[in-house]
Amino acid sequence: MEFTRSSGILMHPTSFAGTPGIGTLGKAAYEFVDWLESAHQTLWQILPIGPTGYGDSPYASFSTFAGNPLMIDLDDLVEKGWADKSDIVPPDYIRSDGPVDFGSVVWWKIPVLFKCAAYFLSNCNKNDRIAYEAFKNDNASWLDNYANFTSIKQYYDAEADKKGISGIAQMWNAFWPKDLAACDPKAVSNWNANHTENIEQIKTIQFFFANQWFAIKDYANKKGIKIIGDIPIFVAGDSADVWANQKFFQLDKNGIPKKVAGCPPDYFSATGQLWGNPLYDWDAIKADNYSWWVKRTERLMKLVDIVRIDHFRGFEAYWSIPYGDETAINGKWAKGPNIELFHVLEKALGKIAIIAEDLGLITDEVREMRDKTNFPGMKILQFAFDPAEAGAKGMVNDYLPHRYPQNSVVYTGTHDNDTMQGWLDSNEDSAVKIACEYAFGKAFTEKEARALSDSGELCEKLIETAIASCADMAVIPMQDILDLGSEARMNTPSTLGGTNWGWRIKEGALTAEKAEKLAFISDLYGRNVKEA
Repeated sequence: MEFTRSSGILMHPTSFAGTPGIGTLGKAAYEFVDWLESAHQTLWQILPIGPTGYGDSPYASFSTFAGNPLMIDLDDLVEKGWADKSDIVPPDYIRSDGPVDFGSVVWWKIPVLFKCAAYFLSNCNKNDRIAYEAFKNDNASWLDNYANFTSIKQYYDAEADKKGISGIAQMWNAFWPKDLAACDPKAVSNWNANHTENIEQIKTIQFFFANQWFAIKDYANKKGIKIIGDIPIFVAGDSADVWANQKFFQLDKNGIPKKVAGCPPDYFSATGQLWGNPLYDWDAIKADNYSWWVKRTERLMKLVDIVRIDHFRGFEAYWSIPYGDETAINGKWAKGPNIELFHVLEKALGKIAIIAEDLGLITDEVREMRDKTNFPGMKILQFAFDPAEAGAKGMVNDYLPHRYPQNSVVYTGTHDNDTMQGWLDSNEDSAVKIACEYAFGKAFTEKEARALSDSGELCEKLIETAIASCADMAVIPMQDILDLGSEARMNTPSTLGGTNWGWRIKEGALTAEKAEKLAFISDLYGRNVKEA
């Protein structure tokens, strides 16, 4: 699929301002879309929107199909008559500014949502009931499994907590009764029959999310703004996806992974990265004609307009690590489905707008797979200014804008990078000098370059450099538009806790002045030009 020349902003809904505890799909989301329109932007990129689990990472969700309940706007539920206003009043420890405190938000908001769900089921009008029943019917293929998994998990998590059991020891494959852990149909049916009210409320909460999500998506689309969604190649072990589809994963008879995902040792880590996700049994998935992947992709294509596939190289070959290892050193490369999967997806779903996250260790085989699909790859501007690759040989780094292929997407940075200003602040003077000379097109001393960096001028110029490039799409993290430092970083890979995933924009930060600057640059370089 060909992409038009366009640009936009990376901004996850949890980062919106002004609502208790966490950003939601309420008023601030609509104001953001209005700001995008005023800034002449036609792309809005988000992170995965599933319900987050351990570590609060959007990339470790309890379901790849469900929506994150924490994003539900409570005021909107009250306005629709779906919740009692007295039930949504936040306690004093829930703040509407500063980073998200996920532990506190979950502790407060999840019980509130169950109250709202109970209120809705008891008080909704006929039309709302019809809409809810239609939602359940249309989404039964994933909703039933998710609701059952969540209900069982809530119960046995509480039991494990009482016994002081935590972490992987309380997961479904370690703590649940064997018949429920095996997703035995009879056992699950019995559970469902005995927990009907709880399961119905879980489904209602997903209805709330869907109602609000599709409303904001429709609002954005009508303004000419497309949403770029994110699909991680792997799913979390503690998820409805693995529990309900165990035959599609490399698990033993007790549901314990045989091998897990990660990446090999490299320049950045002598022991590699141990992600811990259970690996797919691609032979079993292929024997089922990739039906689970078709359903997963079809679901996301309803939620978003463009799909970014995280860790695209893993479809060619993935790093397989023995379960129980403490590092990724003993892993080995194993072959994935390669381009065959994408042929099946296209046959089932038609042409899909996909961006391939082709970062990391990219081999000729991975490049060949990407080029055969014709998916645009990613170019990260922060990777462009390594002093070791400059000098006598000239500027030859493939992440420099003058080397980008048109069929690509340029980012100043991603959710896993420091902000651009943070990167400049922490980098060596020689790298800042190279970035400065490249962006401004003239020579500087290291002292002069550092001064331009400290003033914020260099960060602004690098954003312009990305937008000016020949890449079909340019996506800028909101933190870079606001010239924020490392304090606004979204995530630091291989770390847990702290402020990871918690950044929130300050109220009033989306100014008309910022929109006018971005609109001018985008128009100047021919992005987001609307057809007459």
